[in-house]
Parts: sequence; structure tokens; C-alpha cells
Amino acid sequence: MARSFTEREKENIKRSLQEACKQSWTQYGYKKTSVDDLCKQAGISKGAFYLFFESKEALFCEVLCSMQEQICNAASEIIEKHQDKYGVAEALKLIYREYDKNNFLYNSNGTDFTILINKLSEEQAKKIEESNQMSQQLFLSQPYLKFKVDTDLAMSVIYSLIMNIKNKDIVPHNHLETFDFMVDHLIHSLYE
Repeated sequence: MARSFTEREKENIKRSLQEACKQSWTQYGYKKTSVDDLCKQAGISKGAFYLFFESKEALFCEVLCSMQEQICNAASEIIEKHQDKYGVAEALKLIYREYDKNNFLYNSNGTDFTILINKLSEEQAKKIEESNQMSQQLFLSQPYLKFKVDTDLAMSVIYSLIMNIKNKDIVPHNHLETFDFMVDHLIHSLYE
């Protein structure tokens, strides 16, 4: 007979599974992360895993969407606190640093991510797409900010800046300082 968990235990186990997933995904990737290993880290049986998530993919989807939401909320708070282009610059720096800590947030072109996407249900894939849209809205929906350039160009520049994280290991100077320099100088060209 399966052991039942208290509500507090359920919350702690679910949080442990999410944290284990995040760490393993960052270190090993989706494919090399096993449910068995995640369960060991959370201190539960493999059978108990399915009380919390219907599949490995459901856990990964939740972790990805949750991380994107947390980052968006933190960036939004910065923009709300500093309602000008400098707030946007600080928000971009925060996003870049979170991506630096969690490589699964930007490795969406790799085989490992493609394998995950192909295994997702339509509902899960839609959830990830909506999560991606949320981050775009962060830079588009601020009534006190106005772009100096075409919106598509501005969003492309912002996306390109953040995706420079993929080159962090080959730039000859500290990649965080390089990113900050680019943001600090480009922000004046993007926003009034």
C-alpha cells in the first residue's frame, strides 16, 4: 500500500523535485536526467513521483514555465520601480544573469530541447509558448516607455543581447561585464 503524504510533505517533495530537476537539467540536460535520480534526490520512490507529476515532461514543463515566470516577475518589479530606460537596462541584466545560472533557459535550439518539445502534450507546448510570450510583453506593455526605433527591431536587439549568453565561453573579456556594457550603451538607442 502506498504511503500517503501530508500537505506539507507534498509541498516539500514537489519543491524538491522541481529543484532537483532544475539542477540536473542545467548540469546534464533533459535526456540524461532520469526520474529515478530525481526521486532519489527528493527522497521518494519512483511510484510516488507520479502522485506529483504525470510524466517527466510535465515536471520539466512546470520547471521551465515557473522559472520564466519568476524571472519575468522580478524583471517587471525592477521596471516598475525604475520607470525609465534605466529600469529596462537593470531588468535585462537580471534576465541575463538568471540565464547564466540556468542554461536550459536558452538552449532551445539543441537536440536535447527538441527531444523534450517533441514529447510534450499540446497543452504543455502551448503553456511554454504562452510563457515565452509573457517575457516579450514585459518590454512592450510599459506605457511610460517608448521605443526610438521600430518595435520589431528593438525586440530583436533585446533578444540578441540576451542570447549572447550562448557565446559567454568564447568572449575574450568577462561576459557579464561585456553584457552590461552593451546594455548600458544600446539602451539609449532603443528607448527615448
